[in-house]
Amino acid sequence: MKVLSGMRPTGKLHLGHYFGVIKNWIELQEKHETLFMIADWHALTTNYKNTEQIKENVEQVMIDWITLGLDPKKSILFVQSEVKEELELFLIFSMITPKSWLEWNPTYKDMKLNLLKISDLELSFKGGLRDLVKEFLAKVPYQVEDFEALEDMLLDTVSDTFIRAVFEGMLEPELLKRLNVSKRDFYDTDTYGFLGYPVLQAVDILIYKADAVPVGEDQLPHIELSREIARKFNQLYGEIFPEPKALLTETPRLLGIDGRKMSKSYNNAIFFADDKEEVRQKVMRFFTDPQKLRKGDPGRPHICPVFFYHRLFTEGEKTKQIEADCMSGALGCVDCKRIMFDSLEKFLEPIRERRREVEKSIAEIKEVFQEGSKKAREIAKKTLEEVKERIKL
Repeated sequence: MKVLSGMRPTGKLHLGHYFGVIKNWIELQEKHETLFMIADWHALTTNYKNTEQIKENVEQVMIDWITLGLDPKKSILFVQSEVKEELELFLIFSMITPKSWLEWNPTYKDMKLNLLKISDLELSFKGGLRDLVKEFLAKVPYQVEDFEALEDMLLDTVSDTFIRAVFEGMLEPELLKRLNVSKRDFYDTDTYGFLGYPVLQAVDILIYKADAVPVGEDQLPHIELSREIARKFNQLYGEIFPEPKALLTETPRLLGIDGRKMSKSYNNAIFFADDKEEVRQKVMRFFTDPQKLRKGDPGRPHICPVFFYHRLFTEGEKTKQIEADCMSGALGCVDCKRIMFDSLEKFLEPIRERRREVEKSIAEIKEVFQEGSKKAREIAKKTLEEVKERIKL
């Protein structure tokens, strides 16, 4: 089975990247034909104004991938922008992809609302409009075949209109100030590239004729869109593309030091490039059970981010004792963090040492990715030749 996946270059990788993505990739490369891509073009979709760090971020991802165990002898490791054939197929796919497929893609809308931090605004509009939409549909002088689907479509359309009206100043201008966003922010994310990036994702998958893509549930709409585009092309011009399937991955949602999902944007991550003292300081800032204020108070380890790390990094029997001591109040949070730090360091220290060695060989690492990009490009060229032949270009 041919498996493809990729990662946008946002800089140095952290623990969340490893447990959420890389660990699974390493297992896949032992069993399947695998291609892993640094998606630098995708970095432009939301960050086109700040491109200064993209090259440096690509290098950091290269270093971390090799450090963590992705093996160029077992996988094709490459950089997206080195395969120019992707752009040509992107243009062709864009000609056959209905705009509605992109606008109805839930991930597109979710990303846009999250970038602008206006998800709550959309929910409030939908909540207020739902009864009115139901009442309207009840009065439609035609038979409604799928009431729920039509209701959702109307709610999306009307709430989008209200959001646009907010940014155009048609609704309470003070609202934008309270939300701390502007009309410019709204239209800066309303680009052709941002709308069409799922088509480029489809190209990423289909140009290499990947059979499967490892994803979390939130990425399923993108895989389905890739399947739709493959089906439409095959129906129009003849069978070329396999319909890729999603490999759903069950991975722990690694928490950051503030109890939220670990993310560079939240400034709550532990990076593999962090030195021992940086890690220690971050561990000591970890959120804990808010009801356990002092040693002696009974704790609730099942909701504590620190205990989550004990389950990952501390030996089994010791973890059980920590759980019991926390619940009884015998173990305070400061001591609990110190034990967790020691356990975490046993995992991080050899990786940190290997990363230092890999970093010294950045020229050789770049060559590895150049070779991988050549291999990827050869596959892409063959696919594009087939496509051009089928569409008579």
